[in-house]
Amino acid sequence: MDVFLLPPLSCFLLAGVGGLLWRRRPKTARVFVGGGAALLFLLSLPLSAGLLLAALQPPAALTRESFDPRCGAIVVLAGDASLFAPEYGSETCGPMTLERLRYAAYLARETSLPILVSGGPPKRGATAHAAMMQTALERDFRLPVRWVEPWSGNTRDNVRLSIPMLRKDGIERAYVVTHAWHMPRALAEFERLGFEAVAAPTGFRASPTLEWSTFTPSAKALRESSWALHEWFGRAWYWISG
Repeated sequence: MDVFLLPPLSCFLLAGVGGLLWRRRPKTARVFVGGGAALLFLLSLPLSAGLLLAALQPPAALTRESFDPRCGAIVVLAGDASLFAPEYGSETCGPMTLERLRYAAYLARETSLPILVSGGPPKRGATAHAAMMQTALERDFRLPVRWVEPWSGNTRDNVRLSIPMLRKDGIERAYVVTHAWHMPRALAEFERLGFEAVAAPTGFRASPTLEWSTFTPSAKALRESSWALHEWFGRAWYWISG
């Protein structure tokens, strides 16, 4: 459902409403068409994408000095998937998930903590994210995975289904690995269920600088704006639904 709220489809839908109204209410139609075009342009700017993402990522990066010896595990949340990966013989983790796995592997080697991977199938009939993540960690990073949570379909489920696995082994505090801009929503869910989560963010996006390139529309910026809006909408929905 959120695909209708995110760019570029939301911008096209806004302009499309204007197109339908063009004959009957031309003034109103111009507002819709112009608004859709303006929104698409603004969200395609690196400046806009950078500001939207930077506002979402308050947790600081971990350092060796800030490692928490009370943590008993590393929880890695799924991101995306590559469902057509013939070079690997099946589906595999997408770039965002791999970015998280790389940092989780680094953290595991630094702390010697066991890893939990969390994520259900990206679509019906597909391999679960968690299974793809386990394969990547064990085959490509040469690291074992202790817990696999292959049922969740969103951040709230990631947390809800992962905590019992950890508590069964007596773990009440763990590092959580996800993108910096997704971290606040993930931490809020752990806190809501009374579990102590320590932020281990990765994939930071720097605040934009004022130069010509930040005012040049790009597909990359539009994609990053979509990430940010997805996160804002997710926060709003979780706040409304409790």
